[in-house]
Amino acid sequence: MKVGRRPAVLLAVVLAVALSLVGSRSAPAAHASTKAAKLTIWVDNVQKPAVDKITSSWGTRRGVDVNVVFHSFGTIRDDLKTVKAENAPDVIVAAHDWTGDLAANGLVLSLFPTKALKKQFPKYALDAFSYGGRLYGAPYALENVGLVVNTRLVKVPKTFAQFEKEALAFKRKSPDNIALAVPQGSGGDAYHMYPFFSGLGGFVFGHAKNGALQPNKLGLASKTFLNNASLIDKWNREGLINSKIDYGTAKNAWLKQQAAFWITGPWEVDALKASGNPFRIIQLPKIKYQSVPFLGVQGAMVTKFAQAHGVESLAKDLVASEMMKAGFQLDLEQANLRYPANKLAGKRVNDPILRQFGAAGAGGVPMPNIPQMGSVWAELGGAWVKATKGTGATSARVAFTTAAKNILDKIAGG
Repeated sequence: MKVGRRPAVLLAVVLAVALSLVGSRSAPAAHASTKAAKLTIWVDNVQKPAVDKITSSWGTRRGVDVNVVFHSFGTIRDDLKTVKAENAPDVIVAAHDWTGDLAANGLVLSLFPTKALKKQFPKYALDAFSYGGRLYGAPYALENVGLVVNTRLVKVPKTFAQFEKEALAFKRKSPDNIALAVPQGSGGDAYHMYPFFSGLGGFVFGHAKNGALQPNKLGLASKTFLNNASLIDKWNREGLINSKIDYGTAKNAWLKQQAAFWITGPWEVDALKASGNPFRIIQLPKIKYQSVPFLGVQGAMVTKFAQAHGVESLAKDLVASEMMKAGFQLDLEQANLRYPANKLAGKRVNDPILRQFGAAGAGGVPMPNIPQMGSVWAELGGAWVKATKGTGATSARVAFTTAAKNILDKIAGG
C-alpha cells in the first residue's frame, strides 16, 4: 500500500508546482490591469491645505488617487454647470445657499451620513444644505455676525434696553459719534440687519412639515412682525439706527472709537486684533424674540459627475464621513478662520474671537438656499433703508408691507 501511493503523491506535487508557476506568471498581468480610482475635488486656496491633508490619508487607505484642484470659489457654482464631463469635479466645496440651485438642476447628489455623525451637528447647519427634505452637502464651517462691544467705552449689555441706553448715551457725547455701527448704505444690507429683523419676529420664508422652505409663505409682513414694527420707527427717531452708514463708515467708526457697538463677522478678525480696542462679541440681546443672525454655512458636495466617473460611493464616503469628522473641521477652522459646524470640533476651538462669534451664532437662521431668495435681498434691505433714513423716513409698517408685496410679485413672475 505504501509503494502504491507514491506515484499519486508525486503527481500531486508536480501539479502543485505547475499551478504555482502559472499563478506567478499571471500575477503581474493581473496587477498591471488594476487601475487606482481617481477622484477630483475643486477647492479654493483657503481650504486646500486642510483638504490636501485629509485626502492624502484617506486616499491611501482607500486606494484612491485624489486630485485636489484650486478653483476660485466665486466661480465654482457657475463653472459646474458648463464644465465638460472629462474635466468635471467629483466633489466641490460650496456655500449652502447654492443648494437649491444645484439640487434643482440635478448637479449634486444627496448624502446619507450616519445618525451618530448627524448628531454632532446643530440641526440648522444640516438644514442649510437640505433641499426638498434631502441633505445635499456636508457642513464644515459657520459664519455669522455678532455685536462687537468696545469694553473701554461701554458696558457689555445683557438686555436690549441696556444696549439701546448705552448706545444713545455714547452718541450724545460727541457729534462725531454714532450709536451703532451697522452697515446699510443706499443699497441696504438685509444680512447685517437680520438680528433686528428676527428680534422683532420677522422671517423670510416659512417651512413645510418636512422642513422644506415655502417661497409663498413670506414673513416680511407677518402679523407678529408688523405688531412690533413701530419699534423701528422709534429707533429711527432717536438715531439708534441710521441707514446712511455704509460698511466703510461703520468699520472706521468702531476702529476710531467713534462707535462703541459694531455689527460684523469673523472676516474682520484681523482688523479686530490690530485695533488695540478691548472688546467682547455677543449676540445682539433679545428684543421681542431672540435676535439671531443669518448664518452662512460652508460645506462640501458630491457632484453628479462622480456617477459618470465611477466614484460615487468613494466620493460620498469622503464627504459624508471623513469631512464631517471633528478632526478635519478643526484643521479647516485654523486655515479658514471660521467656526466649525461640528459641535465636537467647536468645543475644541482655542481662538477666543472665533469662540465668541460661534456663541453669537447660536440658534441662527441659515440664509434661505432656494432660488426665490434672489427676489428678497434688495427688497428686504430696501425696506430697512426707507424706514431708518432719518427725517422723511417711511413708516416701517408701510416699508415692509410694500417690500413683501414686491417680493411675492417677483416670485410669481418667475
